[in-house]
Amino acid sequence: MAEDTGTSSIPIGKLVTSGVFRLDGGEWEVDNNVWIVGDEHTAVVIDAAHDHAAIARALGDRELMAIVCTHAHNDHINAAAALADLTDAPILLHPDDAVLWSMLYPEREPDAPLLQGERLRAGGVELEVLHTPGHAPGAVCLHAPELGVVFTGDTLFKGGPGATGRSYSDFPTIISSIGERLLALPPETVVHTGHGESTTIGDEAPHLEEWVRRGH
Repeated sequence: MAEDTGTSSIPIGKLVTSGVFRLDGGEWEVDNNVWIVGDEHTAVVIDAAHDHAAIARALGDRELMAIVCTHAHNDHINAAAALADLTDAPILLHPDDAVLWSMLYPEREPDAPLLQGERLRAGGVELEVLHTPGHAPGAVCLHAPELGVVFTGDTLFKGGPGATGRSYSDFPTIISSIGERLLALPPETVVHTGHGESTTIGDEAPHLEEWVRRGH
């Protein structure tokens, strides 16, 4: 399912794909949000999940500048390699998620690192990389200040922070990341998440600030 959540000049496209999340010996059916950001000529894909052909169809004739991974849990990257091979676009991932990446792609490495403060551009849109570990060591969010949005992957959802009950995750770390990187954004900033509905920083701030004050 695809929808346009932005303007005609600087669109933000959303595609929902479905598949299986696997970690620590468990399996869970999940729906993932795949975000396409750019304009009618060029775009980046944030989290190539489950179905590379559907993502390619949603891109249409646009040039894919990069496949940006908010983290390397399999459900966020399992269409990345096939999409990269189809489009000749580089895969970008924070290096701290190498261990998770290698679980799915032991014979292949990402093409380039995502680092705190780095800026990516596609179709006139600038995305600033915010390193927000906790859900995964290399988790990042992508802030587009001119659009007033942040793409949070599984770091922040409507209703609270991402899960931290599995390997390579840590609850105090994710709370620290949210407090340092995300609560500093304007309260009207729209939060586009890796699963489920979007929200805003202002809507999530009250209960998140309490967790940050308590430090856990």
